[in-house]
Amino acid sequence: MDRPPRRRLSSTCNLLYCVTVTNEIHMHDVVALTEDVPATHFITHRPLQLRRGQIGTVVMTLDENHFQVEFSDREGRAYALLPLNGNQLMILREQPEAMPA
Repeated sequence: MDRPPRRRLSSTCNLLYCVTVTNEIHMHDVVALTEDVPATHFITHRPLQLRRGQIGTVVMTLDENHFQVEFSDREGRAYALLPLNGNQLMILREQPEAMPA
């Protein structure tokens, strides 16, 4: 298959992207994990592996770069509650932002 390789961002771009995104995280934001994270089930206390892309909600700001994030099932029952670094999170957006003219 003749296909050009996918272009990847440099590590500097990744760092700058994370710094930019971190400043924008607020309470009740819907976020996704940017890396796999070990966790413990909220009720059963069994070990879990939350995977990159897993979706959660910010329920508390611990400091400017750390957040308490709740992960829940489709019925809204929480199964994990974790303190996470802003670099481990990506905000998910439902609406596009207007660009300056």
